[in-house]
Amino acid sequence: MGIMMDDSRPIFVQIAERIEDDIIAGGLPEETQVPSTNQFAAFYGINPATAAKGVNLLVDEEILYKKRGIGMFVATGAKERLMEKRKEQFYEQYVVTMIQEAEKLGISIDLLTDMIRKKG
Repeated sequence: MGIMMDDSRPIFVQIAERIEDDIIAGGLPEETQVPSTNQFAAFYGINPATAAKGVNLLVDEEILYKKRGIGMFVATGAKERLMEKRKEQFYEQYVVTMIQEAEKLGISIDLLTDMIRKKG
Protein backbone atom coordinates (compact mmCIF):
# COMPACT_ATOMS: atom_id res chain seq x y z
CA MET A 1 0.00 0.00 0.00
CA GLY A 2 2.80 2.46 0.84
CA ILE A 3 2.90 5.86 2.50
CA MET A 4 0.87 8.68 0.93
CA MET A 5 2.91 10.78 -1.43
CA ASP A 6 2.27 14.33 -2.67
CA ASP A 7 1.35 14.14 -6.36
CA SER A 8 2.68 17.60 -7.17
CA ARG A 9 6.36 16.60 -7.01
CA PRO A 10 8.33 13.62 -8.33
CA ILE A 11 8.34 10.67 -5.92
CA PHE A 12 12.14 10.37 -5.97
CA VAL A 13 12.42 13.99 -4.76
CA GLN A 14 9.96 13.23 -1.95
CA ILE A 15 11.99 10.13 -0.96
CA ALA A 16 15.16 12.27 -0.81
CA GLU A 17 13.34 14.84 1.35
CA ARG A 18 12.07 12.15 3.75
CA ILE A 19 15.63 10.88 4.18
CA GLU A 20 16.79 14.48 4.73
CA ASP A 21 14.03 14.94 7.34
CA ASP A 22 15.23 11.80 9.16
CA ILE A 23 18.83 13.09 9.14
CA ILE A 24 17.78 16.54 10.43
CA ALA A 25 15.58 14.99 13.15
CA GLY A 26 18.43 12.73 14.29
CA GLY A 27 16.76 9.48 13.24
CA LEU A 28 19.64 8.80 10.84
CA PRO A 29 22.83 9.96 12.59
CA GLU A 30 25.97 10.76 10.61
CA GLU A 31 28.11 7.73 9.69
CA THR A 32 25.20 5.32 10.18
CA GLN A 33 23.91 3.07 7.44
CA VAL A 34 20.64 3.99 5.74
CA PRO A 35 18.12 1.40 4.56
CA SER A 36 18.75 -0.14 1.13
CA THR A 37 16.87 1.09 -1.92
CA ASN A 38 14.87 -2.17 -1.81
CA GLN A 39 13.92 -1.45 1.82
CA PHE A 40 12.87 2.11 0.92
CA ALA A 41 10.91 0.77 -2.06
CA ALA A 42 9.09 -1.80 0.09
CA PHE A 43 8.39 0.71 2.89
CA TYR A 44 6.97 3.39 0.56
CA GLY A 45 5.37 0.96 -1.90
CA ILE A 46 7.36 2.29 -4.87
CA ASN A 47 9.64 0.93 -7.58
CA PRO A 48 13.23 0.23 -6.38
CA ALA A 49 14.56 2.29 -9.33
CA THR A 50 12.57 5.30 -8.07
CA ALA A 51 13.94 4.80 -4.54
CA ALA A 52 17.47 4.54 -5.98
CA LYS A 53 16.96 7.81 -7.86
CA GLY A 54 16.05 9.55 -4.58
CA VAL A 55 19.07 8.07 -2.78
CA ASN A 56 21.37 9.01 -5.66
CA LEU A 57 20.14 12.60 -5.48
CA LEU A 58 21.52 12.69 -1.91
CA VAL A 59 24.76 11.03 -3.02
CA ASP A 60 25.16 13.81 -5.63
CA GLU A 61 24.67 16.38 -2.83
CA GLU A 62 27.24 14.54 -0.64
CA ILE A 63 24.61 13.85 2.03
CA LEU A 64 24.99 10.08 1.57
CA TYR A 65 27.96 8.05 0.40
CA LYS A 66 28.43 4.44 -0.67
CA LYS A 67 30.69 1.92 1.05
CA ARG A 68 31.36 -0.72 -1.57
CA GLY A 69 29.72 -4.02 -0.79
CA ILE A 70 28.09 -2.67 2.39
CA GLY A 71 25.59 0.04 1.46
CA MET A 72 24.80 3.72 1.83
CA PHE A 73 25.81 5.81 4.83
CA VAL A 74 25.07 9.32 6.09
CA ALA A 75 28.07 11.55 5.44
CA THR A 76 29.86 13.48 8.18
CA GLY A 77 28.56 17.06 8.13
CA ALA A 78 25.35 16.03 6.35
CA LYS A 79 23.03 17.42 9.04
CA GLU A 80 24.76 20.81 9.04
CA ARG A 81 24.68 21.01 5.22
CA LEU A 82 20.99 20.08 5.20
CA MET A 83 20.17 22.66 7.87
CA GLU A 84 21.88 25.37 5.78
CA LYS A 85 20.04 24.24 2.64
CA ARG A 86 16.70 24.21 4.44
CA LYS A 87 17.33 27.66 5.99
CA GLU A 88 17.99 29.07 2.50
CA GLN A 89 14.81 27.40 1.20
CA PHE A 90 12.84 28.74 4.18
CA TYR A 91 14.13 32.25 3.50
CA GLU A 92 13.26 32.07 -0.21
CA GLN A 93 9.86 30.34 0.18
CA TYR A 94 8.53 32.06 3.28
CA VAL A 95 10.44 35.16 4.33
CA VAL A 96 10.82 36.77 0.89
CA THR A 97 7.21 35.91 0.02
CA MET A 98 5.96 37.26 3.36
CA ILE A 99 7.85 40.55 2.95
CA GLN A 100 6.54 40.97 -0.61
CA GLU A 101 2.96 40.39 0.59
CA ALA A 102 3.46 42.77 3.54
CA GLU A 103 4.70 45.48 1.14
CA LYS A 104 1.58 44.97 -1.04
CA LEU A 105 -0.61 45.43 2.05
CA GLY A 106 1.30 48.47 3.27
CA ILE A 107 2.63 46.66 6.34
CA SER A 108 5.95 48.13 7.47
CA ILE A 109 8.88 45.92 8.43
CA ASP A 110 8.48 47.19 12.02
CA LEU A 111 4.81 46.16 12.11
CA LEU A 112 5.66 42.83 10.48
CA THR A 113 8.36 42.25 13.12
CA ASP A 114 5.85 43.06 15.88
CA MET A 115 3.35 40.61 14.36
CA ILE A 116 5.99 37.84 14.31
CA ARG A 117 7.07 38.57 17.90
CA LYS A 118 3.46 38.57 19.12
CA LYS A 119 2.80 35.15 17.58
CA GLY A 120 6.19 33.67 18.51
